[in-house]
Amino acid sequence: MAIAKAERLMNLALCLLGTRRPLSKRELRESIEAYVEAFGPGRGTAPGPDRSAPASDDSFNRMFERDKDDLRELGLVIETVESLDGEVGYLARRDSNRLPPITLDAEEAAALGLAAKVWQQARLAGAASGALQKLRAAGLPEDVDPYEAHSALEPRIPVHEAAFEPLMLACRDRRPVLFDYRKASAARPEPRHVEPWALECWRGHWYLAGFDRDRGAERVFRLSRITGKVRSRGARFTAPVPDVVTVRETVASWAGEIADRSARIRLRSGSGYPLRAKATAVRELGDGWDELDIPYGHGLDAWLVEFGPDVVVLEPAELRADVVDRLRAVAKG
Repeated sequence: MAIAKAERLMNLALCLLGTRRPLSKRELRESIEAYVEAFGPGRGTAPGPDRSAPASDDSFNRMFERDKDDLRELGLVIETVESLDGEVGYLARRDSNRLPPITLDAEEAAALGLAAKVWQQARLAGAASGALQKLRAAGLPEDVDPYEAHSALEPRIPVHEAAFEPLMLACRDRRPVLFDYRKASAARPEPRHVEPWALECWRGHWYLAGFDRDRGAERVFRLSRITGKVRSRGARFTAPVPDVVTVRETVASWAGEIADRSARIRLRSGSGYPLRAKATAVRELGDGWDELDIPYGHGLDAWLVEFGPDVVVLEPAELRADVVDRLRAVAKG
């Protein structure tokens, strides 16, 4: 059985690498002998003389999806292309599946080994282990232990959001996605059509950077605010993917981390410790209130809303107006 599967995967890989145009599932089913023997010809093709009837399309689709996922796990870059008539096809371009020789010294190998220990999820742990095996096959010295020098370190990057894995695969395969997203200032989620670029963990939270089709601009989404399932769309990207995606810098600017002004607020005594930690000046006013000067950057209004009645914005006027508008939107539900 293992030999038969390996042969089937090899034939599928050769078929995808050898084509100059995307091949549909029906064409692949009719071109690979293992599929024909197991399920018969595809819909619309008469079965052979030694077959009474073809097997169900559902069984073939399940096997094909598993085979496609196995090839991608092995490192084959398979593109999904939708034609003008809506038919989905697959191909593996040779220029996307050709890598230069890999040479690593002991320090580089140790860094990659340490990175491989980070992932705790079963799917990613298997991928990391397989990557190390491929590096050894590419010339990584057998006497280099990527873990030995850092055995005292136990890095962790937790991933609790269900949206992480489908978004990770969509980033890898360059597939647009659709999901429902609830902004911090909104009472209900709304659908977002996104071309995903990159995922990054920052300060214990995962973020997705990509092109928001509805808004026609780059956006960053916090995975914990994605509700429901992430649905893939069989279409190409409409916007170019930047060479460098600065997720952390973008999140920092939206969270008010990058500030060029100062805001003055009143804060109830004994509350708002994250705000106090960022304050450049704190003055006691009495009657249970303090006055703070805090850095003012894009997104500060959304952060201040989270403290509810414990915060009163004194200046600037535009920040006060933004906070009031957000509170009114939440109150309306």
